[in-house]
Amino acid sequence: MKKICAIADFLSEDNKKKMADTARACGYEIAFYENTGEARGRVSDCEIIYSGGDVSILDEMPELKWCHTAFAGIGAYVLSGVFDSGKVLLTNSSGAYGRTISEHIIMVTLMLMRQMYEYNKVIGARCWVQDLPLRSIEGSGIAVIGTGDIGRNAAKRFRALGARSVTGFSRSGRPAESFDEVYRFDEFDRLFSDPVFAGGIDVLLLCIPGTPESRGLLSRDRIAMLSDRTFIVNVGRGMVIDQDALLEALREKRIAGAALDVVYPEPLPEDHPLWDAPNCIITPHISGDMGLPHTVDMTVDFFCEDLENYAAGRRLRHLADVDRGY
Repeated sequence: MKKICAIADFLSEDNKKKMADTARACGYEIAFYENTGEARGRVSDCEIIYSGGDVSILDEMPELKWCHTAFAGIGAYVLSGVFDSGKVLLTNSSGAYGRTISEHIIMVTLMLMRQMYEYNKVIGARCWVQDLPLRSIEGSGIAVIGTGDIGRNAAKRFRALGARSVTGFSRSGRPAESFDEVYRFDEFDRLFSDPVFAGGIDVLLLCIPGTPESRGLLSRDRIAMLSDRTFIVNVGRGMVIDQDALLEALREKRIAGAALDVVYPEPLPEDHPLWDAPNCIITPHISGDMGLPHTVDMTVDFFCEDLENYAAGRRLRHLADVDRGY
């Protein structure tokens, strides 16, 4: 019988049962491994893999024809070289993370607006201070770079909390659900250099993948276009921001603050100056963590849906674009 392996430590028993039942119905048997070490030496005859992130095992799979990653980002898979020839298909779980990451976005935005960075210091000093100025999502102007699943979910939640406007930027500039307007990336400078528009941005959210095109998108010059009331939130990739320029802007209080779930390099070294940047919340790339069962369930649903497509000879629905990097 044809073989599949699933290497992940976050699958529930229900997840495994669904995957096993689907595999059996499609003429496959599936083996589950908690980690790459457990799988080594046992996967050379597998045609398909559900991957929990470690791409090193792919070199031990000469029969591999399709890899599904449980994550949205495919950078490590592209760099592996396994998919260069086009003979091995790659699907990802883009679309599974909108809910959990948008909750993280709202959390850190409110932490910044409600001065939790400063109140943590107050609490740590066992003081009773009640006069720090607070801000609200209500009436705020939100700009979202990236109008995919994560951007749309975040826009929906910002609107529900009373944001004054939610403006999106994307490659195509096509209208998207929950956005007032959507502009193309190449319109970014014109709009952000407009004093009225720039002054009205309370939150600049970045949720785009790391690609050659997006590298340094939020450059030093663009950071300089922002006002001192703007919070920057990044849940995409660290490479999208000129990190040195961001650090300077935070130190000089030219922007209001930042929340970074992604940085470069990762992990961030212990002595990196960004750790000590004022009004900057850093989280260790956990906004889309597998701790939310809903997220894991969706990645499994995507895999099972495409396993049925694969077995039937149909085009896979969740194909990633290796050339574009997402």
